Amino acid sequence: MGAAGRDFHNFNTVYRDNEDYEVVAFTATQIPNILDRKYPAALAGKLYPEGIPIYDEKELVTLISELKVDDVVFAYSDVTYEHVMHKAAIVNEAGANFTLLGYKETAVKSTKPLISVGATRTGCGKSQTSRMIVEYLMEKGLKVVAIRHPMPYGDLEAQKVQRYAILDDLKKHKCTIEEMEEYEPHIVRGNVIYAGVDYEAILRAAENDPDGCDVVVWDGGNNDFPFYVSDLHITVTDPHRAGHGMKYYPGETTLRMSDVVIINKIDTAHPDDVNTIRNLLADIIPHAIVIDAASPVRINTPEIIRNKKVLIVEDGPTLTHGGMKLGAGTVAARKYGVGEIVDPRPYLVGELKDTFEKYPDIGVLLPAMGYGNQQLKDLEETINNCECDAVVIGTPIDLNRVIEINKPSVRVFYDLQSIGTPRMEDVLNNFITEQNLLMTLEAELS
Repeated sequence: MGAAGRDFHNFNTVYRDNEDYEVVAFTATQIPNILDRKYPAALAGKLYPEGIPIYDEKELVTLISELKVDDVVFAYSDVTYEHVMHKAAIVNEAGANFTLLGYKETAVKSTKPLISVGATRTGCGKSQTSRMIVEYLMEKGLKVVAIRHPMPYGDLEAQKVQRYAILDDLKKHKCTIEEMEEYEPHIVRGNVIYAGVDYEAILRAAENDPDGCDVVVWDGGNNDFPFYVSDLHITVTDPHRAGHGMKYYPGETTLRMSDVVIINKIDTAHPDDVNTIRNLLADIIPHAIVIDAASPVRINTPEIIRNKKVLIVEDGPTLTHGGMKLGAGTVAARKYGVGEIVDPRPYLVGELKDTFEKYPDIGVLLPAMGYGNQQLKDLEETINNCECDAVVIGTPIDLNRVIEINKPSVRVFYDLQSIGTPRMEDVLNNFITEQNLLMTLEAELS
């Protein structure tokens, strides 16, 4: 049971070419437009010359019966414990075992030092944390390659291993907005990022990147735990959703694995919520280093939105299955003094209407949904229909590059910033020393 990510990785690492099992189906949820496909034979291995069909999760009970299923493996993330156990009850009642695979069986070992970044929920700030780590290590002269959690929404065989080094690679690989939001910020900062479907093949390609590789940074997705064995594991928490790490699967796993925990967004959170996280960390992982951090927002032309009626476009997954009530765009709008936030719901068209029906608590923010061409068209039309003076773009990408917006707009930028001590820089300096990376650098230079 998956969402085109952890499910494929679990199959690749545990079940592919394993004659003790026959995998009869995948089911899919969370992500639109990925049903009625096959996990292709080229990726599925010698035991599956016809590939493996992918069905809608709604067909789960029927599939268990018709395909005589013994085991059902749950393999997607950022869902409540209640959600997971409801699925377990449905599976058990249908006569099958309900399985959760762990880190030991599914984590691939790298030949390079590896830092992994995870979070307790979608939208905590993994991406800016990963970018900060990459930038800092590159400033030290190290060659860093990032690998992103999978988002294979297109041709799975073609997406086996994807390398992104220039913006044209986004077109080459026919990226959705969700993919661009994760890849583009790395590309414009000058580092290479990999993604795809087969994460052992991806890791080997990254280790042998043509531009060189001294360190691999795993940039996790949702609140999933790493696909790789980590030499340093960092988890980002969000005091706007204090305590969610103990309520959403598999955020608690990710948190308990941590060498370092970042309490992010301290600049905009209530002190009581920050203390809730501090107490939780002291209770369950007292050995972890705790870093206080902020994600300060900035825009280059605040006069465009000051005292104006604005539409706020936020990162899609953060608002949908992440359940956030605000994002970087909202924080920036408040900071720079907008006059009014316009409700997009009267202007919704097409698949965006479906999104708001599925996630009715989104409210007056517009998620930048773009899993396919139709959603992009619907997003463009909704924005252009909206009666407002300007648009605040809170997504990590230049939205004007992929759609045509017919009114003034501003982009919101945000980066991770350590507050006080210990600092993220201190942790990275220790990592460099422990992994003998300065010796590696000296050897490369010589």
